[in-house]
Amino acid sequence: MQTAILISLIILSVLTTTFILLQNMGSGLGASLGGSSAGYQTRRGMESVIHKATIVCGILIGILSLTYLVI
Repeated sequence: MQTAILISLIILSVLTTTFILLQNMGSGLGASLGGSSAGYQTRRGMESVIHKATIVCGILIGILSLTYLVI
């Protein structure tokens, strides 16, 4: 049981990292230094799916980590 939880945690961690890297958050360093005048934009299409998948993976990592701690 512990092995299955650990393998699931590793897979979810890789997926979460991939989803975070796929998210497009503006024009990078230029936006953080005031170089971008774009306002708040809503996420649409695939960007919304990736955002929600990142949240779900994070929640699952938390739940599995607590489950592993109890077992």
